[in-house]
Amino acid sequence: MLRTLDAHFLDIEPRPELSGLRRGFLEFGYFVAKEARACLFVALFFLAVFTVPRAGLFGVPRYDALLVIAIGIQGWMLWAKLESWDEVKAITLFHLVGFCLELFKTSAGIQSWSYPDFAYTKLFGVPLFAGFMYASVGSYIIQAWRLFDLRIRHHPPYWMGATIAVAIYANFFTHHFIADLRWYLAACALGLYARTTVVFRPYDRERTMPLLLAFVLIGFFLWLAENISTFYGIWRYPNQVGAWTTVHWSKWSSWSLLVIMTFTIVANLKHIKARVHVPAP
Repeated sequence: MLRTLDAHFLDIEPRPELSGLRRGFLEFGYFVAKEARACLFVALFFLAVFTVPRAGLFGVPRYDALLVIAIGIQGWMLWAKLESWDEVKAITLFHLVGFCLELFKTSAGIQSWSYPDFAYTKLFGVPLFAGFMYASVGSYIIQAWRLFDLRIRHHPPYWMGATIAVAIYANFFTHHFIADLRWYLAACALGLYARTTVVFRPYDRERTMPLLLAFVLIGFFLWLAENISTFYGIWRYPNQVGAWTTVHWSKWSSWSLLVIMTFTIVANLKHIKARVHVPAP
């Protein structure tokens, strides 16, 4: 069924007679439908995160159950050919990158946040399922790229994109020891991607939007998901141990920067690279 839906999304017949509000509502409806489809892994994974009881399932601790569910979702998507092996490799890389960050952030010397519940599959205090939260971002971008027939115009040279992505990732670690360079890096990204636009097809016509706006919007929805996750006690920041409070707005900027890093990895996939326009020097 999903593959049939994907085939429809990718082969929509042009309808030049549509105009005005009718076209607007139809394009918006297809945009929402494609976004929902692109969020398939995200939706299923976070549905499990929010619904699996804190006590676990059938005697299996919550974090362990979430790991089994996440692997099951990923395996099903691969079996159903909703993702390719190359895409799964990229998603695995996101998992590893995110898990390494989790190990550092939850370590005894840093303690930015913690996972309070018991699990058999914890490694140095971090449940293995945690990496899938980062992998879900990569899965969304990969799926959206295909379903919206995305193209990128005026992408900066790849080495520049890679440099800013590495610097963003490094700052998540180094700001605990030296100055937080987040806003300097954000300014660099602003200059680097200022001319970059996303060309996407919600229905039968191409539309454009600034790539930077996409980074900010995705970061905002991740910040919302983080608020819901901490409310349900999946993890906690130090200021949420006594009573839950909203995650600070500054985390929105952190998530947006993380999206830039994720986008850089996706943009280097072989079949996606062909759809990225890098102006000649």
